[in-house]
Amino acid sequence: MSLTNCRRMEAVLSVAFALCFFITSGVHADSLTVLQSPDFVSFQKGDWPISGEKIPDLVALTMGFSVQEDLAWPGLKAGPLFQRPRANVLVVVRGVDSLDMPNSVASYPLENPVPFTLDSVAETVHSLFAEDTPVVLQLAPSEERLYMLGKANAVFEDLPVTLQQIRARLSQDGSVLASLPLNSLSRNAEADLLFLSEVQVLHDITALLQRHKHLAKDHSPDLYSLELSGLEELSRVYGQDSPQYRDATAILATVLQKFGEDVYGLYGNSTVVEVVTVKSFQAPLTRKSRSILESKQISNPGSPYNLAYKYNFQYAVIFNIVLWLMIALALAVIVTSYNLWNMDPGYDSIIYRMTNQKIRMD
Repeated sequence: MSLTNCRRMEAVLSVAFALCFFITSGVHADSLTVLQSPDFVSFQKGDWPISGEKIPDLVALTMGFSVQEDLAWPGLKAGPLFQRPRANVLVVVRGVDSLDMPNSVASYPLENPVPFTLDSVAETVHSLFAEDTPVVLQLAPSEERLYMLGKANAVFEDLPVTLQQIRARLSQDGSVLASLPLNSLSRNAEADLLFLSEVQVLHDITALLQRHKHLAKDHSPDLYSLELSGLEELSRVYGQDSPQYRDATAILATVLQKFGEDVYGLYGNSTVVEVVTVKSFQAPLTRKSRSILESKQISNPGSPYNLAYKYNFQYAVIFNIVLWLMIALALAVIVTSYNLWNMDPGYDSIIYRMTNQKIRMD
């Protein structure tokens, strides 16, 4: 083989190696995975990236709500107008860029992973279905942050909230420790207990939903938002190449897959379950704390005078309905009045016609 051919072969191999490295390195990125979705909520398979700040708009659109700005993202196809899922479950997993969940509906890369919340979606659910008291649950076990609204106050009243309560739950009957293959994970290490506590919370939420199956039969959609950071703590303590981190990643992928299937079945195959995996957020999240068991509910939580909500982006729809209805009624009154004014009683009314004949006979 000549020197020129050897150099060409070396160049081809180097390009192929660089291409393979680029492909393998590009696979590991933050992602949005749709675990479960009903037939009328259609997610298109593709590699279309979605920004982290657009996740609340995506959740709102899957639930059939309007958003202030159009979501120019081809991953979600427009569905039927009069069908909405009975629940939406969003799980945010911090500390890992992707999880191996082969039974998922679709997966998309996540760009610009900024912190986000579903507070706007929760307020929309509460304002539109206040009389039906839908279930709204937002939970972050590692930060002991919990917000419940509607029927969630009664359904999840026994749900362990603080880390101390969850760790005490791990030592009780029905704990996940009896069924999980811990392998390298320890029951005494703080980081391991945090991860196992989050797995226990997922198990308890499913158990409580099975006990209250009537939630899936009402007409109001439910919203669940869970944030898990146990993997992030394991990565910080042991490192990403540690056996503890690898075992925890495999356990969480299996648990989330089963969690999505259980919730999807409990709501009659009418639930959207999404998982957002993010290595780390780009900015810290600042939230206003709220009461754990908030029993006092007013129409506008931001007003101390119990005032109604201000008009939002749905004002245009309401305005057009009222406007054209009033125009139609006004035109109907005008046409009716004109016909009555120009009516000939002798020919257009049977009453006057018979009276006229009676007068002539007399």
